[in-house]
Amino acid sequence: MSKRFICFVTMVLLGSNMLFAQSVEQGRKFFYYERYKSARENFEKVLAANPNNIEATYWLGQTMLEQKDSTAAKNLYQKALQQNGNAPLILVGMGEIELREGKTNDARQRFETAISLTKGRDVEVFNAIGRANVDAKAGDANYAIQKLNEATQVKKFDNAETYLIMGDAYRKLIDGGNAITSYTKALNLDPKLAAAHHKIAKVYVTQRNSEMFLPGFEKAIEADPAYAPTYFELFYYWYFKDVNKAAPYLDKFIANSDQGPDVEYLKTDFLFASGKFGEAKDKALGLISQYGDKVAPRMYKMVAYACDTLKDMNCANKYMTEYFAKQNPDDIVSADYEELANINAQTPGSEAQAFVNLQKAVEIDTLEENKIKYISKAAALAKKQGDRKQEANWLGIAYGLKKDPTQTDLYNWGMANYQAANYEAADSIFCNIYQTQYPDQIYGYLWCARTIQAWDTTMQSPKFAPAQEKLAEMALKLDSVKFKSQATGAYAALTSYYNDVKKDSKTALTYVDKILAIDPANSFANQVKPILQKLINQSSAPAKKSGSSTTAKPGSAAKK
Repeated sequence: MSKRFICFVTMVLLGSNMLFAQSVEQGRKFFYYERYKSARENFEKVLAANPNNIEATYWLGQTMLEQKDSTAAKNLYQKALQQNGNAPLILVGMGEIELREGKTNDARQRFETAISLTKGRDVEVFNAIGRANVDAKAGDANYAIQKLNEATQVKKFDNAETYLIMGDAYRKLIDGGNAITSYTKALNLDPKLAAAHHKIAKVYVTQRNSEMFLPGFEKAIEADPAYAPTYFELFYYWYFKDVNKAAPYLDKFIANSDQGPDVEYLKTDFLFASGKFGEAKDKALGLISQYGDKVAPRMYKMVAYACDTLKDMNCANKYMTEYFAKQNPDDIVSADYEELANINAQTPGSEAQAFVNLQKAVEIDTLEENKIKYISKAAALAKKQGDRKQEANWLGIAYGLKKDPTQTDLYNWGMANYQAANYEAADSIFCNIYQTQYPDQIYGYLWCARTIQAWDTTMQSPKFAPAQEKLAEMALKLDSVKFKSQATGAYAALTSYYNDVKKDSKTALTYVDKILAIDPANSFANQVKPILQKLINQSSAPAKKSGSSTTAKPGSAAKK
């Protein structure tokens, strides 16, 4: 064989390997841009040409997982391991499958084996282990960080993706500070890494800090105008605030994304956000017809939302029921139960189920703000239905959840219990919590007194007089002019208490005098005072001897 032929063959082989490498790299680029359809097609073409390409196999499996096709990914990795049981990347890929299946010990063993096979010198293997532990629900974020830090100690390390994944691991631990530090390190290695800017902005999204995340997203676009995930985030942000501002971000997202059903779903969402409910419903129904069993379940939800808005409750019930039947339980979110509760509340005979679904929304949501929103909805619905006991219960839950409940929150909770005749609870709220937390407000004293009075209308409770005394005292102390009626009302109640219950007209009269001192024209006091004086006079008159009465009974003189 001539040297020239050998050189030719060598060049062909090298060129072929470069083409494969470029194709894998192109696939990874599609993956980075979250263009999973293109990435999958790319990796499948590489493997069609060379079924033994380990890197392409690993990344094809990762792409399948992103497309929620875990069965295909598992089959792919299992088949590859049968042919090459010591391929480190494939071991890590299979370990991720096992993590997703809850087989954490088996997964850890595969990860450690992969590290051992590469002698702890392959950054891509460390990155794959980090990625697996971040993406899988059962993954260990601390283990991921440990291994990613080991990757940074590999000689001539310069892989920005390592820090990108490390930031994701910190985010999984809800450690935003270290996440931002890690993403910043990634940018130091690759200033054009739009994903790092994007992920820093996402940290601020969780903090609801728009002054930080909006500029952060713009930095991502500036770094790489083709990075579609950022356009989606900006579209989603404005979707709920200003559809006119959302529109251009949707257009740019579509222009930089794979065309297919996902894009059509977004167009449907935008029709709904634009107030075109009928069009949104028709498009969603068209996509359900077009894609059949492969359609995203949320299109059924879209039809339900549109029908709810259009007040077609039969349609709304039907499609929301289908959505829950078809959606993966892990992908059902709290807002789904909220919408089902909205539909229940408008469907005669299903109103009680609304409270069940709002409770489910509370249980699965992790944000205090959302939990309180659902609880408040339940309380408002109970009030609308005249169920004050249930309203009081929901308001009590909300009060307990809030980090800084307001005076209004406490008042509403107490009032709901009062109106529900839950007097023991109302007593605890107004006579204890309210007076303790807001001692300079009249409402705790006022509704404490009224609660005790309503609780026992016979006024026999030992709490009755002290509550009225305290109300009168605080009314005069806080503002004797503004709260004059509260003070006179308390004194009037004490007048009745001492005269009717205690049979003590003298003490009763002292409270009448207190009323008149505040309000000389008070009709109650002016009417009652002479009556009490007469009773006092009668009770203090000397007792008459038998048979010596000076007042003859009618007809007595005629009998003598």
